[in-house]
Amino acid sequence: MLLIYTHKITNRLTFVTKQIFENILGLEITFTTKVEDFIKHSGPKITYSKKPLQNEFFIRCNDLLFEQGINDLDIKISDWDGMPCFFSCGENSSIPYDVFSASFFLLSRYEEYLPHVKDSVGRFPAKESVAYQNKFLELPIVDIWAYKLLNSLQQRFPDIKSAKRTYSFTSIINVTTSHCYALRGFTRSVGGFFLDLGSLKFKSLVNRMSVLLGLKKDPYNNFSELVEIHKKFPIKTMFFFQFAKYSSHDKNISPNNNKFGYLIKSVADYSTVSLSTSFLSSTDKIVLKEEKKQLNNLINRPINYSRLRYNRVNVPSTYRNLIEVEFTDDFSMGYTHEIGFRAGTCTPFYFYDINMEVRQPLKVHPFAMHDYAMIHYKKREEVFSKMDSIYRNVKQVNGQLVTVFSNELLGSNHKLNWLELYQSFLKRYYV
Repeated sequence: MLLIYTHKITNRLTFVTKQIFENILGLEITFTTKVEDFIKHSGPKITYSKKPLQNEFFIRCNDLLFEQGINDLDIKISDWDGMPCFFSCGENSSIPYDVFSASFFLLSRYEEYLPHVKDSVGRFPAKESVAYQNKFLELPIVDIWAYKLLNSLQQRFPDIKSAKRTYSFTSIINVTTSHCYALRGFTRSVGGFFLDLGSLKFKSLVNRMSVLLGLKKDPYNNFSELVEIHKKFPIKTMFFFQFAKYSSHDKNISPNNNKFGYLIKSVADYSTVSLSTSFLSSTDKIVLKEEKKQLNNLINRPINYSRLRYNRVNVPSTYRNLIEVEFTDDFSMGYTHEIGFRAGTCTPFYFYDINMEVRQPLKVHPFAMHDYAMIHYKKREEVFSKMDSIYRNVKQVNGQLVTVFSNELLGSNHKLNWLELYQSFLKRYYV
């Protein structure tokens, strides 16, 4: 049991220390604000305050975990034994940086509450983030800081024991367009035909007619192949299907299409299936609730997991909506077009609502890579060079590597054979 003395126990402090010590390091902790209890404690202990009590393990605190609401922060990135860090503690501290405040800043997505210009679909841009601007987006830096803190504690308390966790790999298939040409109904098929013709897309025109005439399989309908690939590797796989009405941003098959429903149920026999929300439902709780209910009725299983259209997480409103509609877990914390760790971690964490100053009952599972972040690569070697680095970074902290692939890109002819590349991904990174 690790005892933490502090002058004030706040929800922010409790949230971030439990994430670091219990969820990442596997150490049990307790808190005290009483000096006499701290002095009497014979086991490992930390003082987290402005001044040390005696000659104990001391981390000089930043004010962040004792404030409320959002304030302008001066983030100055410095070096900690080759790793970037911020919120310097000064010379008297046992470690040079307040890793609790720095971790809270990243995990809570503090910077996304600050004024910023959103992109074309309403997202926080990766290039606005502290991690991107200071070139540590590809590091699960919160996990790395946690292990550096543990090493420092073990030097002071050699008998301190942490429960070692194991590396894991989760593969997500995101399905917002299950078929390129098939199952789209007469009106949409005719419209697509004339659109291809008017745009002189003759190859697409030929493919469309071949699929509609039953001469060729729809290129996006690769679900049986994916199920067979997944059987070869002992990893967690998840399919997120969009189950929404047609709109300018959501162009999947109608939820009322029986063949589409049969497809989803057949995939659910072999893998976890849950909801990829529509563009509209990410801001409309009534629509979100209806999409969840319809998918639940189709597969006769609880729909607890969500993925947001375009990874369109707007804190805190988006996550509040998910909680109100009774989702328990979300898998949207990442950037569509940038590889790395949006929240600075490869460990699931609970959403902390800064406006309400409370940890909410929604577990956030950060992903490291969305396939659209790699479409500019022309060679397999370039893809694996980048992902090998991410894999090593996650493996060194025994974290969770989560990747997101879309059935559309896996069924496309975009530069690389993506289905073959995907199988190589699983083989390469599942252990």
